[in-house]
Amino acid sequence: MYPYPILTLGKLSIHLYGVMIALGLLGCFAVLFLYTKKKKIDEKFVDFLFYNGVASIVLGFLGAMLFQAFYNYLDNPEEGFRFGSGMTFIGGLIIGAAVFLSVYFIFRKRLTARLVDVISIVPCCILIAHAFGRIGCLFAGCCYGVETDSIFGMQFVGLSHPVHPTQLYEAIFLFIMFGVCSYLVLKHDYQHNLSLYLLTYGIFRFLLEFVRGDDRGSFIAGLSPSQFWSLVMVVLSVGVYFAMRYLLQRRAKELQLK
Repeated sequence: MYPYPILTLGKLSIHLYGVMIALGLLGCFAVLFLYTKKKKIDEKFVDFLFYNGVASIVLGFLGAMLFQAFYNYLDNPEEGFRFGSGMTFIGGLIIGAAVFLSVYFIFRKRLTARLVDVISIVPCCILIAHAFGRIGCLFAGCCYGVETDSIFGMQFVGLSHPVHPTQLYEAIFLFIMFGVCSYLVLKHDYQHNLSLYLLTYGIFRFLLEFVRGDDRGSFIAGLSPSQFWSLVMVVLSVGVYFAMRYLLQRRAKELQLK
């Protein structure tokens, strides 16, 4: 909506998109430290989560660009493989999660706590960062929806007709889910936030793609890349739920033996 710098100092320009990304990252780590402190998680383990999270986010951004470059190549192979031509959140989430889990299992035996002890906090961190990121997309004028004449329509720079502000729809959903997951983990010690996140976001994102107009190419069986991965997230949520039940039972036995 406003793809212009908000501050110009010589050659330095600060954009609203970057500001929102920064706020999202600050929110992510603030939630990590505040929630783990309330849950009385060992500080050394929290430090490990922080550094692992930083590395996962950096490589996740690269993964987001890599996935989008791959989708663009599938859609228009004649243009070649153009890395850095855009980003896709789910691609970044996949790479970031893979890096985070890989590092965790490499150092697992040296850690003072287990991932299962904080796994329900992780979705809260992702949700708050993603929500601010979508507001950034709103300011940048990307990830918009299809044309509409409804009262919800917004006019973006470079477009000739109002469109659905799907970035805003998604941000609202993410902030709501952040509130729900935070309430569940802080007030009820709910241990299945990850499954809840995968299920609800997968369904929401799959449906949102029908009114999203910022085309990112087709993938499998006529689905958009995000719709395909959304279905994977929904299926994965079931597996994660039962895996968490098993891990929680085993963790309880470990603590009883100490």
